[in-house]
Amino acid sequence: MPDVNHEPTRNGRRKLQGLSEIFTFLRKNQKPIYVVTPTPFSLLGLEQWVGGVEFINYFDIFDGHHPRSFVPTPMAHEDFQSMEDVANYLVSHPEFRQRVSDDHGGMALFVMFNEETEKRCKEAGVSIALAPAALRERLDSKIVTTQLGNEAGVLSAPNVLGEADTYTQLNELASGSGLGSDLVVQTPYGDSGRTTFFISSENDWNRYSAKIIGQKLKVMKRINHLPGTVEGCATRHGTLVGPVMTDITGFEEITPYKGGWCGNDIAPGILPEGVPAKVQDMVKSFGERLYAEGYKGVFCLDFLLDTDTNDVYLGELNPRISGATPPTNLVTATYGGCPLFLFHLLEYMDVDYEVDIADIQHRWTDYDHWTQLIFKQTEDKVELITRAPQSGIWQMDADGEVSFVRPALNITSVGQEDEAFYLRVYGNGDYCYHGADLGCLLTRGRMQTDKRELTERAKLWNTGIKKQFTSVPLQPDLEINLPDNFAEGKWF
Repeated sequence: MPDVNHEPTRNGRRKLQGLSEIFTFLRKNQKPIYVVTPTPFSLLGLEQWVGGVEFINYFDIFDGHHPRSFVPTPMAHEDFQSMEDVANYLVSHPEFRQRVSDDHGGMALFVMFNEETEKRCKEAGVSIALAPAALRERLDSKIVTTQLGNEAGVLSAPNVLGEADTYTQLNELASGSGLGSDLVVQTPYGDSGRTTFFISSENDWNRYSAKIIGQKLKVMKRINHLPGTVEGCATRHGTLVGPVMTDITGFEEITPYKGGWCGNDIAPGILPEGVPAKVQDMVKSFGERLYAEGYKGVFCLDFLLDTDTNDVYLGELNPRISGATPPTNLVTATYGGCPLFLFHLLEYMDVDYEVDIADIQHRWTDYDHWTQLIFKQTEDKVELITRAPQSGIWQMDADGEVSFVRPALNITSVGQEDEAFYLRVYGNGDYCYHGADLGCLLTRGRMQTDKRELTERAKLWNTGIKKQFTSVPLQPDLEINLPDNFAEGKWF
């Protein structure tokens, strides 16, 4: 009698058994997988695990030295206002279309895309290995996220959903649910730093009302909290959960945006005992609900830890590859020997497999400290960059000075805590402006204290890298169009 585990699946392949066969299958993959993003940062290093991976990028952040990064020849385009615009430009580029034709099709991955991207990919003969844009858009609503969380038993901080066109209506809505008068109000869509409003008086309401009136609202009781994030992957075998991270937000040295995302701190000991398990359970439950909704693959879930009670609440959902993806894959690969994102690909590669989910999850429970910082221009100026720091490994000496030490194409090239991997975004000939993403730094160790203050080391890295930039004022008669909303981590 044949071994049922080795009978052919519906596509003619036998079911893969365990990680060794999964690794072999992915390494031998020849079907092109195009990672179409402004920079390769989101999935950098995936090419070491999966055959056929190629980065299709707008910025040549490795100066032509990355063998799997293809940057099409620049051509005229309308001003980019979003990552979707970048995606549409890249998949429409004649050089990309020719590449796809030569490869006889392939799969594409994006951070952000829309229905126009889907249309252009179909024209090019490329499938998208992500949930449909319409589903992502619906799930991206903070209102829908809250409703799905409630259905999955994953609760938000005490809240009520509704609408309010006056401060009186807001108070009536809140008082009916016992939320008090110190409120946090969220609108459905947009970066949380720009669509979350703290309102405890009519003056606060007047300041933000134009952005609130006429929208569905999530009105929450304001709590003392620690924000964090974690990436999950919803699969046919259940939801896998990556390392728990705390957010680094709002430090004026790094970002000009109050409450703006500056990066993530992977510090297992910062959370009270039992809290990481609560977070993991929350992500698993939410992932199961997402899978039932038709969503599969990676997603990022923000959480709030009530520091008075140690209760864990749902923050918001990012149904996509996100800023948490690079450190998640780093930790799961380095300490568990298996990047989380591999299971995303398996969901979209029409291959059946069998794994011990509990065993894989256990691999990712023991890890030490890492940090990623997202450097933004904090000065309110627009200038032409004439010198920019090189992507690769940088080192800090005993006096806090940083210097470039060697080229590198991957985060795992970092050695000791005095080293860091820096990935440049803007380079020579680009324009820097208020809020622009200058680059990302990833290193061992922590950059944030238990009291959520920047360490001196973090400040020195921020200063040291930014000192490497040189820029000059624009010519008086030169007009350039800068993006209206292309900030808050939009390149990552």
